[in-house]
Amino acid sequence: MTTGTRRQKTPPLPRPPWIRVNVPNDGSLEKVGQLMDQGALHTVCQEAHCPNIFECWQMGTATFLILGEVCTRKCGFCAVSKGIPSPVDRDEPEQLAKAAAQLKLKHVVITSVDRDDLPDGGADQFARTLEALRRVLPDTTTEVLVPDFRPDPVLGLDIVLAADPTIFSHNVETVRRLYPAVRPGSDYDHSVSLLRNATDRIGGSRVKSSLILGLGETEEEVWSTIRDLYRAGARRINLGQYLAPSERHIPVKRYWRPEEFHDLGQFAREVGFEKVESAPLVRSSYHASV
Repeated sequence: MTTGTRRQKTPPLPRPPWIRVNVPNDGSLEKVGQLMDQGALHTVCQEAHCPNIFECWQMGTATFLILGEVCTRKCGFCAVSKGIPSPVDRDEPEQLAKAAAQLKLKHVVITSVDRDDLPDGGADQFARTLEALRRVLPDTTTEVLVPDFRPDPVLGLDIVLAADPTIFSHNVETVRRLYPAVRPGSDYDHSVSLLRNATDRIGGSRVKSSLILGLGETEEEVWSTIRDLYRAGARRINLGQYLAPSERHIPVKRYWRPEEFHDLGQFAREVGFEKVESAPLVRSSYHASV
């Protein structure tokens, strides 16, 4: 006699043939990895298992992860570690700028884990990093991909925008309905409001957001989210396929086909977006250079 039944785990969806990445054998990954280790730095390209890591580095673009590699939130789609973060490294901005110079980067994207333990959400470190990059690489364009700076988004936005990044980016990641399951601790309306406030200050042509698809959203919900981001003032948008980092993360509910991404990209352009990237392997920093 059995006392209970064990719940069967749903097998993951097989990856379709269009989810493929060509890995070059030119030593570029090892070169960047060694440089990151020397400066105790992190790239989101590595931490988040980005499929475009080789293409972006070869194009002279890299996304640096500042404020450590441990996040204070527990988003179910993200590969970055969760827990208690380390103290802020005051030397990090200068080390990052030196690494960017050695890599001869043309465009530098700066992002971070959520740092709810800091009063400004980590905004000061973003600003100090932008200032360091400007001193070392005055001709290099910059992009900040920021968290939501809760509980004081006004303070965080003031600090970051005063440092004058070329592009300001904040990702909504998914549709409103899925926020409680996908982004616990975050709020859809708060994220849209952050983009609207940034647009009011620097103009929508410099403001970007991104969505990952395959978490259970419907096509109508994606259309609605694209419209919300446009109404908030953002004029740059990236759309890409969610790929579960491991079996512990939210499983992929659907693989959107390349032609569906093409149609969504066309819809975003018809809505009014000026710069659109929409394809299965697109990520928030894909083709980020201005």
